[in-house]
Amino acid sequence: MAPQANNKVYTVGTLTRQIKNLLEEQYPFLWITGEISNFSTPDSGHAYFSLKDEAAVISCVIFKRQKRHLKFTPENGMKVKGMARLSLYEPRGSYQLIFEHMEPEGTGALQRDFEQLKAKLAAMGWFDTAHKKEIPFLPSGIHVITSGTGAAVRDIIQVAKQRCPSVPLEIIPVKVQGDTAEFEIAHAIELANTVKTCDLIIIARGGGSLEDLWAFNTQTVAKAVYESEIPVISGVGHEIDFTIADFVADFRAPTPSAAAQMALPDQAALVHQIFGLQNELNNKIEQRITRLLEYINDLNRRLKSPARVVDDFRFRIEDLQSRVFSLVKNHINYQRQRTQWLERALSGTLPLSRIQAFKKTVKDFQASLDYLFYAYLKQCKDQVNKQSAQLETLNPSAVLNRGYSITRSLSNGHIGGHVVMDADTLGADDRIEIILSKGRLDARVEKTYGKENL
Repeated sequence: MAPQANNKVYTVGTLTRQIKNLLEEQYPFLWITGEISNFSTPDSGHAYFSLKDEAAVISCVIFKRQKRHLKFTPENGMKVKGMARLSLYEPRGSYQLIFEHMEPEGTGALQRDFEQLKAKLAAMGWFDTAHKKEIPFLPSGIHVITSGTGAAVRDIIQVAKQRCPSVPLEIIPVKVQGDTAEFEIAHAIELANTVKTCDLIIIARGGGSLEDLWAFNTQTVAKAVYESEIPVISGVGHEIDFTIADFVADFRAPTPSAAAQMALPDQAALVHQIFGLQNELNNKIEQRITRLLEYINDLNRRLKSPARVVDDFRFRIEDLQSRVFSLVKNHINYQRQRTQWLERALSGTLPLSRIQAFKKTVKDFQASLDYLFYAYLKQCKDQVNKQSAQLETLNPSAVLNRGYSITRSLSNGHIGGHVVMDADTLGADDRIEIILSKGRLDARVEKTYGKENL
């Protein structure tokens, strides 16, 4: 039967992967008890076995790194209890338990109290990620709450000196084991939140049995960690040890040394990175300055000063004036020679009266021509003066002499910004240059007003 159009067809790999994701999300960590069978340890050092009870059997593995921390030797037929995460091996489609911690069954009331308190606080939402505070990248100081003589404080101090010696550590010594330990730890957390001389807290102690770590499995300590306004890193025990404080803390580190490593960045690496960024920034600034200087030089080469423009027009006007004078002079000389020729031609054929009349006509023409010439010359001079006045009006120096100014923005404190035509192109604290008739001013914008506020 063929699948319908709305039915999704899975591949074996896709279905297996989705089942794996569902199992691992639903059961990230769980406590389980059962009897060991088929226990074996191949050359890899990992231990493979089955865990069974009267109803079922399940495949299990504990890797070599976790097995080193076991305080007993697992054997077939032994009843054990442990913390494991459920996983699915995709190539065979079989699921198995991967153990992080294991102990012989029968740890007693402490384990039951641990599980009951864990369930209670989880139901109250104390473990929710919504309550987790962000760990500062570079804390101003760290409150270290641990035993003043234990190995944990020495490890933390050693790691801090190696990674970031500039961050101060404030050690608050407390008992980490015994009847009063939980109250001392809780009081130390409250004290750190009262003085607030640091912005990060590390609570730590070395590894041990469930009884040794019990102070960190109490509601007293859990409440102090939950109510702390300062972020808390829990570095209690070894990697396989889990306490209530680990679940409530903003961050859980597997060991005290790891807590210090997570709390402090590598100062040498940061300094190296900063120098690298500084060199890169300097290079980019130099490149930017070089490009701007080249741009300014190009503009200077292309920009023609108003004085040079006026001089060019003046030279052109003088040339035109010279050509006009030359043309008029040549025309007058031509007319004079023509008149003389006509006078000589007519002197032998016309009566004297007509000659006198023609002379008078010639004089009238000459007077009219002189009048027209000087009128035309005056018109040319007036046009020249008018164009000179227009050029002088267009000269920016003339505008500045009348009390106006030119405002330009300053880019990064250097001349080269745009001429300000619109107040909306500037913002508060922008630097500007005001060019006056005599000198210039550097100023800073206090407030801008748009056209509608004029």
